[in-house]
Amino acid sequence: MLNITITSEAQEVLKTKIGDKKGCLKIKYETEGCGCVMSGIPVLEYVDETGFDDIKIDTGSMPVLVEKSKQVFYDKELKIDFSTSSKMFQLKSPGQIINGRMNFIIR
Repeated sequence: MLNITITSEAQEVLKTKIGDKKGCLKIKYETEGCGCVMSGIPVLEYVDETGFDDIKIDTGSMPVLVEKSKQVFYDKELKIDFSTSSKMFQLKSPGQIINGRMNFIIR
């Protein structure tokens, strides 16, 4: 099972961007244009519906959806952060930066 935390910096930016929209935060493993499912990249989305393959992870601040079938591409400990220097979200684990310039899309 994944353990996901969201830093206070990322929480503040998310609250500003989401506003009063209803939905859920999702880490989507995007493979479109990558050529192969093995070379995908995680993106951050705010969705209004749960997908058939989504599982909800409690982060302690706001729940995050993750595609159950794509969990194998992530480390067990994940952190959603926000870089003030690049003005981008980041997905990190204790051993690596998985995506240092993560797109945020409101669907």
